[in-house]
Order: sequence, then C-alpha cells, then structure tokens
Amino acid sequence: MYKIGEALVGKDNEVAHIDLIIGDKEGNVGEAFANGLAKLSAGHTPVLSVIRPNLPSKPYTLVIPKITIKDMEDANKIFGPAQAAVAKAVADAVEEGIIPRDKIEDWVIICSVFVHPEAKDFRKIYQYNYGATKLALKRALQDYPSLDKIMFDKDRATHPIMGFRVPRLPKWNRPYLQIALDIPDLERTKKIIREIPKSDKIILEAGTPLIKKYGTKVINELREVAKSDFIIADLKTLDVGQVEVDLAFDDGADAVVASGLATVEVIDKFIYEAKRLGIYAILDMMNVEDPVKRLKSLKELPHIVILHRAIDSEKSEKHRFGLIRDIKKEFPDLYVAVAGGIEPETVPLALKEGVDIIIVGRFITQSKDIERSTRLFINQLGGDIDLKRVHVE
Repeated sequence: MYKIGEALVGKDNEVAHIDLIIGDKEGNVGEAFANGLAKLSAGHTPVLSVIRPNLPSKPYTLVIPKITIKDMEDANKIFGPAQAAVAKAVADAVEEGIIPRDKIEDWVIICSVFVHPEAKDFRKIYQYNYGATKLALKRALQDYPSLDKIMFDKDRATHPIMGFRVPRLPKWNRPYLQIALDIPDLERTKKIIREIPKSDKIILEAGTPLIKKYGTKVINELREVAKSDFIIADLKTLDVGQVEVDLAFDDGADAVVASGLATVEVIDKFIYEAKRLGIYAILDMMNVEDPVKRLKSLKELPHIVILHRAIDSEKSEKHRFGLIRDIKKEFPDLYVAVAGGIEPETVPLALKEGVDIIIVGRFITQSKDIERSTRLFINQLGGDIDLKRVHVE
C-alpha cells in the first residue's frame, strides 16, 4: 500500500511544486526507492533528504529534481535549500503526528521537487518547499482530495500557468443564459462581449449570420476577448455532420449546433463526432413537429436540445414551453434550451417548466445598456456563483 500527495506553494520563480509517494519499504514504493538510488539519471540525480550533513530525516526520503540540473548553480539550489526543506518537513511531520512515529522505520518517501532555473532567493526556496512538502504529506495521509472536492472544483478552477479556464456546463449551476451573437459584424460583436458582465451563468453563441460571414474561424477571433468563455458554434448543420463538427472544433468551439430537420444519419454522425472530440452536441428543434419522437430515433442523444421559435415567426408562433417537461420526462439528463424572442418577463414561464438554458439575442445585443439588460436575466437565473466562497488553499 502507498499514498500519493501533491502541493503547490509560493509564487514567482521560487514557487515550489511537490509530488510525493509514501509507503512501505517492502512494497512498490520501497522497490522504486531502491531503484532510484541505484539507477542514476543524468541531470536528475536523486539524493537522500538531510537536515544537515550526516543527519537524514526518517522515514528516509529520496529527493528527485524535476528540472534538469545543468550546472553547479542549479545543483546548489536542489541540494541546499530544497533538500533541507524536504528533510525538515518530514521530521516536523513526524513530530506533529502527521506521520505515525511507529512507521518511520517501515516507510520510505519519494519526493519529486521543482526548483525553477531562475530562482534566486534561497530562503524562499526553503520556505516554499518546506510548506509544500508538509502539505503534500498531510494530503497523502488524509487521502486528499475527496471526490466531493474534485467535483466541486473541476468546473470552477483555473490552472495558474495556463491562465484561462475551459468551462463546461455543470448541472449544479443550471439554469444558464446563452447570448446569441447574431450580428454579422466582428468588431461590433467584440464590443458587445466586452460589455457583457462576467458570470459563470453566461454562454456565448457565435450565431449563424456571424459564422456565415466569417466562417468558423470567427470563434478564434472571439477568443481574443472571451478567453475563458463557453462558446457555441451555431452551424445549424443539415449535411456532412462529421465534417462541420471538425471545422468548429479546430477553431476552438466548446459546442456545435445541428438542425433537428437533418436526416437521422447526419445527426447521428454529428453527435458521435462531437462526443468523440469532447465537445457538446446541440440539436435545434426549429420546425421539428415532434421533438421527442425525433430524439427517440437517434442512436445517441445530444447534450442539449433547443426549442426554437424562428425570428420571422415570432408574431404567428407561440413558444413551446410545454414541451420542456415532455422532453425531460423522457430524457432526464438532457439539457433543454428555449430561444426566439425571449424577454425578461417570459423567463419565469420557462423556468417553471424546468428549462436549463435561456437563449437571448436582440434584447441584449441591441440594447443601449448591455450590462443592465444581461443582469435582468442573470438575476432571475439565481445570480452569480461563488461570491461568498472562502479561500481555503
């Protein structure tokens, strides 16, 4: 048996990142420990952690550099403050009861240490690696993180080095507001995006007119001002479903839309390809007489279905909000969206039926006050999340 721990502590070039394994000498960790000492790798030479020369910490700990050591300057950082920090953290973990005292002769630790080549401040290297090692040990022996923690954070977190988030649409955050960017003018569309308030409830849609004018490459253009936003490519695909999914995916779309009027064969290929690539498949049921029947005819369900009233039919055609419950009764995991002339006063009617996504275009994009118009909807959908979240890491 063995346990695994990880921790990132600090900032700038002195930031410390520790990955470690702790386990029995007689098991897999012990074997890997012996191999690490016996089979040296150029630039990644392992060393026992010592509090000072001739005083190793227990459980015995092998420090392995993640970054290739190219010269003595690099070596001094690893085999000086980083090595000492790991050793002291292990010793203190025993003293504080994180590591049981009766296991110090039975267990060994393999600790992978990151020290940036441009790190200069030895005190910070020590401080950050000490904190990261002790935290990683505590996490390992407490089986951190729990599955609940992972599920809570996976759609909220932003990786600090990547610098942006690739969002999904988790169920716990429903309902969402999807803003249809249908104006075929790229610069005006970018201006609209800049005025939209930031919210985890908002989805952006590269509308069909915008894509028809600029192609799917417009999604890459929108990413300049919407780096971390969920962006849908509204292709309304009727043919060559697999090809059109690939085009949108290559240009950075998080989801693609096909028309429910396409043949079953086209829709099946469309959905298969979207799921294969890890993006959302959306089916627009505009002019589809029986959406439930159409869904039952498919090999695999899309992620989202849209009950869509065409702009040109708004005066003669009513919303089909009653179908929301019919669809969700047959397909409980399917997200249902409504579109077509949605205004703030119609939102409660859709919410009452269980809608997951409200799609709004002109009311927001042609507003003189885009932020205010957007918040009229967001406030009805439950407001922004995490406003009172306590920082614990």
